[in-house]
Amino acid sequence: MEKQEALEMLKKDQFVQHNDIELVEMGDGEATGKMTITPKHLNGIGRVQGGALFTLADYVCAAAANSRGKAAVSIDGQIDFIKAVASGTLTAHAKEVSLGRTIASYNATITNEENQLIAFFHAKFFRKD
Repeated sequence: MEKQEALEMLKKDQFVQHNDIELVEMGDGEATGKMTITPKHLNGIGRVQGGALFTLADYVCAAAANSRGKAAVSIDGQIDFIKAVASGTLTAHAKEVSLGRTIASYNATITNEENQLIAFFHAKFFRKD
């Protein structure tokens, strides 16, 4: 899969579009995305819902994983919520940790506009031949 094909595939993600997540940059084994918090991202106590944070982190990791020329799908993901947030724009950056023939690992951080750590994410992806 070429990078352009990967970008086109990633743009088709309806759930990501619904959550107003934007892919800002995608390079070899890395990606960055943003999400501006709106009322639809908030849980019952007025903080960003954990699922929205997970989606943002998973998406940038998927972009990083698919940047390598093979279709990749997540097989595991774990998130640590560090700091609650209720407004602003969040930035997620994913970076490759390991790259094997069929399995690759990625870490992602989500930060707010003050560069405070909001969440840390780790995921594994299966790389299809």
